[in-house]
Amino acid sequence: MVELSRNQDYEIGGGTTRVVVLVGSLIEQAEMLLERGIHPIRIAEGYEMASRIDVENLERIANKFEFGETILEPLIQTCMTILSAKIVNRCMRSLAKIAVKVVLAVADPGRKDVNLDLIKVEGKVGGKLEDTELVYGIIVDKDMSHPQMP
Repeated sequence: MVELSRNQDYEIGGGTTRVVVLVGSLIEQAEMLLERGIHPIRIAEGYEMASRIDVENLERIANKFEFGETILEPLIQTCMTILSAKIVNRCMRSLAKIAVKVVLAVADPGRKDVNLDLIKVEGKVGGKLEDTELVYGIIVDKDMSHPQMP
C-alpha cells in the first residue's frame, strides 16, 4: 500500500488517499472471495477483466479536447479541478496556469510523456502564495558573502 501510494503521488501528484481506499476495498472483497474457496488466480483474473472493462468504459465516456500552446483553457480548467482538492483556493487560477505551462515546457508530445524530474518546485520562507512565479532555466540562490559583491 505504501509503495502504491508513493507511485500514485510520483506519477499523478495526488489522489493517494483515493487509491489507498480503493485498493483497501478490493483487498477486502478478495478476502471474502478467498473465504468462499475461490482460488487467488481466479480472483486476480477477475480483477484484470474488470480493469479492461473499466478502461473501455472510460474511453467511451471520456471528453476529448484539443489543446496546444495557444489553447490552454481546457488544461487550466482541469488543473483547477485538481487543485480544488488541495488547500489552494485564493490563487487557484494563477497556480493552474503556472502548472500547465511548466508541464507543457517539459512534455514530450511525440511520446505522450512528461519527465517530472525536470520540474523543481522551490519554496521560499516569508512570501505569499500570490508571489509564486514560473522561472524557465535555473535560479542561483546566493546570499551576499561580501559587501562589494554584486
